[in-house]
Amino acid sequence: MQTNLLEGKTAIVTDASRGIGRHIALAFAREGADLVINATNLSLLQSLSDEITAMGRRCVISAGSVADPQTAQDMVKAALDAFGKIDIVVNNAGVMNRKGTLELTIDEWHRVLDVNANGVFYVCKAVLPIMAKQQGGNIINITSTASKSAHPNASPAYGASKAAVTYLTKHFAMEFGKYGVRVNALQCGPIHSEMTDQWTPEYRAAVIQKIPVGRVGEPEDIANAAVYMASDLSSFVSGCSLNISGGKFME
Repeated sequence: MQTNLLEGKTAIVTDASRGIGRHIALAFAREGADLVINATNLSLLQSLSDEITAMGRRCVISAGSVADPQTAQDMVKAALDAFGKIDIVVNNAGVMNRKGTLELTIDEWHRVLDVNANGVFYVCKAVLPIMAKQQGGNIINITSTASKSAHPNASPAYGASKAAVTYLTKHFAMEFGKYGVRVNALQCGPIHSEMTDQWTPEYRAAVIQKIPVGRVGEPEDIANAAVYMASDLSSFVSGCSLNISGGKFME
């Protein structure tokens, strides 16, 4: 079995302090990458950094919200100062909202779009010139199957923001492929989290009934796909939005 798939690579992971982002950061470190980790919770970031450095990898913390364009600039500077290059970026930061159209406030609409869609744009706009100059790089956007179909338990702001990320993925892949930059998305279905732990047994059963493999996903399922997308195993894959939904969505 091939190991150290990311040896010598440097990666930025946003919203890495918990959940999917944390699992991706740890999976990258296990495969040999050095990391810049981002989130708004400094104490959780420090705990993750300690775990990564205990694995023998280098790790730099760059705290801040991706809704602020300066955060992207700070992450790029931190990566270049520490490692001199940026090979991989994972845009994982996101916020959820479940309010319907009439209950959703204008401020809530903007908050979801600012983090989920604008944040991806800010980070990509900051790193793409670096990757183009390097003649290589890899961006992985974490999005959702909520972008594919309306869902009664998701805000229109959430679905719209994730659909925007799916389009940005394709556009950046088209525009920057000539520089050796690959851009892909992972479209996540239901993934085990603190939120899913609050589901009633009846709701969980209803969700699983619609998933052909018969279970919700685990954060490790997303992390494993991210390793594939970040490595040379996927060197001919770009502009792809990979469904990780246990077969709920098939294309």
